[in-house]
Amino acid sequence: MGQIYKQLGILSQGHVVETDRSGLVAGYVGQTAIKTDTAIESALDGVLFIDEAYALKPEEAKNDFGQESIDTLLKRMEDYRDRLVVIVAGYSEEMTRFIDANPGLKSRFNKYFYFEDYNPTELLTIFEKICEQNHFKLTEKSKTVLLNKLTDLYVNRDQKFGNARLVRNIFEKTIERQTNRLVKYSRVSKEMMSTIMPEDIS
Repeated sequence: MGQIYKQLGILSQGHVVETDRSGLVAGYVGQTAIKTDTAIESALDGVLFIDEAYALKPEEAKNDFGQESIDTLLKRMEDYRDRLVVIVAGYSEEMTRFIDANPGLKSRFNKYFYFEDYNPTELLTIFEKICEQNHFKLTEKSKTVLLNKLTDLYVNRDQKFGNARLVRNIFEKTIERQTNRLVKYSRVSKEMMSTIMPEDIS
């Protein structure tokens, strides 16, 4: 998106600065505005991407510094309206709480994109990609077991379905199970260490 905006002449640099609550909110009064300003300044002439932006407005939280960050962000969006694009992301229902945190946010964030959950086959492809990046491989039977597991999770998903994060968590648990299985052998070959068996799928 940053490069698209640059090519369109909207932004001069088009770089993307990604952050979340931890990168914007401090633990002391007055420090949050400074921390938020620092993130914004690093994104000037580019895109500030705030992941899980709803965390800036926790549900039923009192005296939370997230509101200070939201108010600072809103003012800077106006101050730097020709030099800054802000994109926020998060679960739909929680993002409604974020948008309602300040009356000015609705007019600033007026374009919404909704992404469908990955289907089981796509989730399996993501898992295989993670395996490839980490030098692991799945047997055909392992693929079948994993696809069945992903299908079950997909069918029973709720609004907080993890998508790629869910796949990453399954991969990490799978490698942990594989390690626990292999430790029982006196000799372990490179092939054994790089192969994920059906019983490893957690």
